[in-house]
Amino acid sequence: MGVGEHTAEHTAERATERTAEHAEAATDGAAAPDEAMVTTAAASGTRYPIAPGYRVNVRTGPGTGYRIVRTLPYGQKIPIYCQKPGERVTGPYGTSNLWDNIANGQFVSDAYVYTGRDGYIAPRCD
Repeated sequence: MGVGEHTAEHTAERATERTAEHAEAATDGAAAPDEAMVTTAAASGTRYPIAPGYRVNVRTGPGTGYRIVRTLPYGQKIPIYCQKPGERVTGPYGTSNLWDNIANGQFVSDAYVYTGRDGYIAPRCD
C-alpha cells in the first residue's frame, strides 16, 4: 500500500474493535428514502463511487464478520439495489450501520460509498 492508500477492511476492523460493543441494531435514525428518488435511481442505473484511495471488501452480509467474496478495485462505481442495517462501521464518509447490496448476496459498508446524503437512498433489503 502506498501513502494515503487504505483497505476498507483495515479501517473497518479498527472501528469495529472500538465500537462493536456499542453497535446498534436500529437504523441510526435515518429516514426512509424518498420513493421518487429511489425509483429514479433504480430506473436510471445510478452508480455510486467508492471513496478515492480505498479498495473495499465485498461481503456476504452486512458486517465485517461475513465472508469476503471479492475486493473492489480503486475508482470503482457500484449500483445500490437495496440497503440493510448491520454492523456500524467508520469510513471516509462517516460512521454508518447501513450496508449497500451491490449484487445478489454481496454487501459493502455505506461508510465507503459516496451517495450524496446520509441515510437510505435505496429501498430496504428484505
